[in-house]
Amino acid sequence: MQVNRFLENSAQRNPESKAAWHDGRWMNYGEIESFSNKAANGLLENGIRKGDRVALLVENSFDYIIHYYAILKAGAVTVALNTAWTADMLAYALNDSGAKCVVSNQRFSQVLLPALRLSPGVDFVVQKQDDLSAFEETGRRRACRFSDIYETGNPAKPDAEGIDADIASIVYTSGSTGKPKGVTLTHLNIVSNTRSIVDYLKLTPNDRVMTVLPFYYIYGKSLLNTHFYAGGSVVIDNRFAYPAVILETMKETQVTGFAGVPSTFMILLGKTNIRECRFDHLRYVTQAGGAMAVAVQKDVAKVFSPAELFVMYGATEASARLSYLDPEQLHRKWGSIGKAIPNVRLTVVDERGEELPPGEIGEIAAKGSNIMTGYWNDPAETDKVLKNGWYFTGDLGKTDAEGFLYVVGRKKDMIKVGGERVSAKEVEEKILEIRQVHEVAVIGVPDELLGEAIKVFIVPGGDARLTEQDFGLEIRKRLPSYMHPKTIVITAELPKNESGKILKNQLM
Repeated sequence: MQVNRFLENSAQRNPESKAAWHDGRWMNYGEIESFSNKAANGLLENGIRKGDRVALLVENSFDYIIHYYAILKAGAVTVALNTAWTADMLAYALNDSGAKCVVSNQRFSQVLLPALRLSPGVDFVVQKQDDLSAFEETGRRRACRFSDIYETGNPAKPDAEGIDADIASIVYTSGSTGKPKGVTLTHLNIVSNTRSIVDYLKLTPNDRVMTVLPFYYIYGKSLLNTHFYAGGSVVIDNRFAYPAVILETMKETQVTGFAGVPSTFMILLGKTNIRECRFDHLRYVTQAGGAMAVAVQKDVAKVFSPAELFVMYGATEASARLSYLDPEQLHRKWGSIGKAIPNVRLTVVDERGEELPPGEIGEIAAKGSNIMTGYWNDPAETDKVLKNGWYFTGDLGKTDAEGFLYVVGRKKDMIKVGGERVSAKEVEEKILEIRQVHEVAVIGVPDELLGEAIKVFIVPGGDARLTEQDFGLEIRKRLPSYMHPKTIVITAELPKNESGKILKNQLM
């Protein structure tokens, strides 16, 4: 099965069913399928062939959905471009992937045009704007408009069949450290993971998810794919800068699901009246994209109740998901990432790759049909993480006696304080228990005496007026002496990427 079948099958079963909401209106499956076929045929008519890479630089919208599935319908490979990237970063991804075409809109013209001048391999641009002369002047490349494709394109399903093992997508990692790596995912990878997620979330055509996470991000894309597989619908609202608006949209559209990364929930808890809201149709809430402190999990579970909270764990390299904690176990296993999803095996291993017994800390490794084929054009980095059929996540974890997994921290996020190894995640979780803390990030900094010392960055919550010294006293009450920070910095915000992950490499 190919990923584009998610749309095709749902459109065939019920073309009139609502598929996506954006800017106050709905599009049904039949409409999206027709436009997507037109876009796919447009790509084929302009020389795109099976296996060619087509980059997508579009914000969450009807257009994104239409062209994402269109690229796959044409037998091509989608290249997910981060909408916050600079021209240099876009050019890097275009050149690294060997993209022949870029699909974008006028909002990104100022950054895309200089990127194209640095990307000679791109010979075709599909653009949502009237004047295309600037794109034609960037070199010997052709350009066409969304409107022309939508108005005059061929709505028949294109004849470009592939197989499950074909590459479907190249998804570039966030690049928080070093250059972005292109995670290469086949149709089989994505379809396998999608089926597993649909299974444990029990998604049906009646489910409707609120999507504030960007579709270029693997978690955001999984929301689209799982709901289109199930015949459900997605609600798109890109105004999370005004989080109270999102809550109104959730009520208006009667969503049954909501998904977020830890910072998503921190913003909702700290900057809206969500504790006073009722979401009568909400059935479940999912959290992934990094560890969420137990104190925050408890708050989220309480605020969204009776909707069930699914704590999940995964990686871009795993097509999104590796494990989840059954909501029925949440109150018994706070802090756990649960157990492997269907069709995935998870284990904790030592430095030799040997499985460790419960309670011992090692690296989490995974095996399954959802694991990437490797990093595009980067065999050296691929060999570091894919070994003997296993994907080594870089996360440190442990299991308990019942087989439930717990993430302790990143291999690269351990701080060596004197003779002690300190998990930045563990320190962060304890600090988040302080009521006046909204967000926190912990890093290691060079220290002449200890080798490394702990430095803490705190975003206070609400109208908190505590000083660095006040926070220091509270922290020392909760942590052993070797985990005490040497430096505390109070800041208005923490640097994040578009997915909401904290960029620790920008903290010093």
